[in-house]
Amino acid sequence: MDKQRQNHKVFYRTIRDYFTLTISMLIGAVGLNLFLLPNEITMGGIVGIASIIYWGIGIPVEQSYFVLNALLLIVALKVLGWRFCAKTIYAVIVFTIATALMQNYMDPNLHLLADQKFMACIVGGVFMGVNVGLGLSAGGSTGGSDVVASIVHKYRDVPLGRIIFFCDVAIITSSYVVLRDWEKVLYGYVLLFVLSFCVDYIVNSLRQSVQFFIISDKYREIGEAITKIANRGCSTLNGNGFYSQKDIKVVFCIAKKSESSFIFDLIDEIDPNAFVAQSAVIGVYGQGFDRVKVKKKKRVRDLNRQLGKEETNEK
Repeated sequence: MDKQRQNHKVFYRTIRDYFTLTISMLIGAVGLNLFLLPNEITMGGIVGIASIIYWGIGIPVEQSYFVLNALLLIVALKVLGWRFCAKTIYAVIVFTIATALMQNYMDPNLHLLADQKFMACIVGGVFMGVNVGLGLSAGGSTGGSDVVASIVHKYRDVPLGRIIFFCDVAIITSSYVVLRDWEKVLYGYVLLFVLSFCVDYIVNSLRQSVQFFIISDKYREIGEAITKIANRGCSTLNGNGFYSQKDIKVVFCIAKKSESSFIFDLIDEIDPNAFVAQSAVIGVYGQGFDRVKVKKKKRVRDLNRQLGKEETNEK
């Protein structure tokens, strides 16, 4: 029964991820085609390179975007694995199709915020930031610098938005070769700041964890519900009521922020009078949460140095 429930959970999570990817790619296509391309505002990544090629020699954005991503994904396949690349390939295909449809069927005279390039830059940056952030949170990406960022983030504890930022600065600067307008390049820098902020905000919000301290006479039932129904581990701590001087049991649990409302519902159903304290956690590492990212060579070197000192002291 537990295995069947786990399979259902994996299935629904996969459906949710691909649905999120679809929505995020559609949002990105709208931001690119309605706000960025008409105003000649460059963003980073493969989309930025494809935009520069489009402005320079007229090759449609979706064509160069698809070809460049295909080459990059061949390289990334070995590092990131099939699961990430499968979702990224799906995202690239959806984004390519959505962009092609908008380019072919959108009214060419539709030019939103034509006289307000700064607002177009901000709005377009929010659209693209939501696009990238949701894509990464669903286990995929829009390709390009997102793939490079995911490779680095897999081994180093560096914020994704910061990695994308440094990867994209050179691309935006190079757009001057085609646009010959430093004002548009500056708009590209502003877009990059907005995009990076949105990516970090969305990814960190979705990954945020919370901790619970639960005091209840029905601590066993609550612990079993959290473990078996919410699929989260918990611990029982010994406590003592200062006023009553009675021994009490405290259930301690850490979960994703998105799971907190479900856990509250479980607690309320079992014991509406339970005392519950919830607080945000800066970082949680271990099984079911994030993995600690350290330099392996440095870790091994420090361990060897420590062992060497211990052997010297023993002698």
